[in-house]
Amino acid sequence: MERNIEPLNPGRILARMDRISVWSLPYLFIGIIGVGFLFTFYDIFNINVSFIETCGAIIPGCTPLSAAHFIGLPVLMNLVGYVVGTLILSPLADRFGRRDMLLVTMMITGLGSLWTGFTHDYSTFIWARALTGVGVGADLAIVNTYINEVAPKEGRARYTALIFIMSGLGAFLGIWVGLWLTTPSTPFPLGLPIAMAGPHFLNGWRIMYFIGAVLALVGVLLRVRMPESPRWLIARNRIEQADFIISHMEVMAQKKAPLARPGADVEVIPATKPIPYAEIFQNPKYRKRTFLLLAMWSIGYVTVYSFAAGFTSLLVSLHYPVPEAGLIAAFGTVGMILSGVVAYGWGERLERKSWMIWSALLTLLGGLIIAEAGTILWLSMFGAIMVFFGFDLWVPIAYAWSTEHYPTRARASGFALVDGLGHLGGGVGVLLVVPFVSGLPVLGAFTVIGGFLAVSAIVAQGGMTTRGIALDELSP
Repeated sequence: MERNIEPLNPGRILARMDRISVWSLPYLFIGIIGVGFLFTFYDIFNINVSFIETCGAIIPGCTPLSAAHFIGLPVLMNLVGYVVGTLILSPLADRFGRRDMLLVTMMITGLGSLWTGFTHDYSTFIWARALTGVGVGADLAIVNTYINEVAPKEGRARYTALIFIMSGLGAFLGIWVGLWLTTPSTPFPLGLPIAMAGPHFLNGWRIMYFIGAVLALVGVLLRVRMPESPRWLIARNRIEQADFIISHMEVMAQKKAPLARPGADVEVIPATKPIPYAEIFQNPKYRKRTFLLLAMWSIGYVTVYSFAAGFTSLLVSLHYPVPEAGLIAAFGTVGMILSGVVAYGWGERLERKSWMIWSALLTLLGGLIIAEAGTILWLSMFGAIMVFFGFDLWVPIAYAWSTEHYPTRARASGFALVDGLGHLGGGVGVLLVVPFVSGLPVLGAFTVIGGFLAVSAIVAQGGMTTRGIALDELSP
């Protein structure tokens, strides 16, 4: 522990932090952040299965076959809220700190979920989804920023993926609870025999959103214990607090492996602007990076949200029975959990851009399997697992890669710009692409949707190499 023998020089403190090669905060903090991510993805995915029942409850004349034409607007407004939240609240994390804003974003998300559960008409449902999106958007941006700032340089993608495993569990929970509460009881394997929806139980979709509100409350209570990001503290000239946290990180790191000597002092550029978008667009380097990442996210999210929010409605529009479509989607979430495990175990073995190509290929392969499966249900389920594995492998890698493109003084804001505005592509995908492909053969529908991820991966090849390089070297 070097706190008493080294001067409180901010560049030296960052050099001490950069030489730490292992996770050096309590693993409990990963779980605490993960609870928030679990809720966030529970909220994103629960509409996938539950919206067919929601549509019949709040829209006169809505049928399972027509639900695909109504799901686009609430998903789009949820993503508009996402954009508003991430563009307005994420820069506040660059000004006021990561941890405090993570409490605010989780509270907003929980209130939005609670409001959604009480809605009785389509327009109110849409606005409630928009409010939820405000919290979700900012939360994802700030969480990914926080993880990248406290993780060792050799493990930024690895620990982003570890958190993403909790996201997979949230998606799994959202879809399976939706299958249980909002679809009719149907003999397996065409459905879930213990499903509860029917003439005497029509409010299962409301219960789903109330569960989300409870998960958000748990997330808020746990996040109070998290420390602030030392990199942010140094950028705000709060040197003693940063030194205190990093000293404790060094103690924990030494218990796992000997510490190397610190390298050269890191150049520290203090944050001076309250909202640092100008820092991004006035700098040619960061402006160019932003346009490339924005293109990558906007195109890729068409695939991600068409499947994440619209998979069940898409299958029903392609004439799969509702219980069967929901069951196929529910098994698909197994692929999301597996993608987090693979990204955690092997995410640092390939450059980020290479993973994106593989993700797109696996997504297209999954769609081909579903198309060829026909009435072979187990093969359709395997194809769904492959689809979810493919597009969800892309997400944590893209998260880690995007935050690496911006300096600490504007990292949350930079991620907010590209990820937030990129979500509009996802909204367009669910609003326009899903209804359009419902008139195509199954293979054509999955090829069109998966093709957007392939184009996104090609765009990403023009970006920079980041694996294993210190953040301040990548983005000074």
